[in-house]
Amino acid sequence: MIKVLFICHGNICRSPMAEFVMKDMAAKAGAGERFVIDSAATSREEIGNPPHHGTVAKLREVGVPVGRHRARQVTRAEYGDWDHIIYMDEENAWGLERILHGDPDGKVSRLLDWAGSSRDVADPWYTGDFDTTWRDVLEGCTALLEELR
Repeated sequence: MIKVLFICHGNICRSPMAEFVMKDMAAKAGAGERFVIDSAATSREEIGNPPHHGTVAKLREVGVPVGRHRARQVTRAEYGDWDHIIYMDEENAWGLERILHGDPDGKVSRLLDWAGSSRDVADPWYTGDFDTTWRDVLEGCTALLEELR
């Protein structure tokens, strides 16, 4: 099993989008059973909340199933549970450092780095632009699945 945890600030926009996109892509590639995929936040602001309505609407528009999800915060204790901990932007990297106190096994990376880009995934919380976020997440998850298969 390959265990992947996606991280963003609140765990209601970008990281659940990446979680559901990656689950859908892995299933369609016949590799769904090879992956454990989840998402979490670096903050406590949205704990218990469902995915943002903009994330849900965009995923439904493109035909990606939206599963059950409630925002949660990543913990230091779960570091050993994951093969890859993948964040969306530089702020998330700082938050992960604060929570995890380092990355001794080299598990932490930025999603778009997998696609050879040094960009952050666009944050729709501030812009309302879920289309750009979708394109960024799709680009990153496509490259990630290709690499991990």
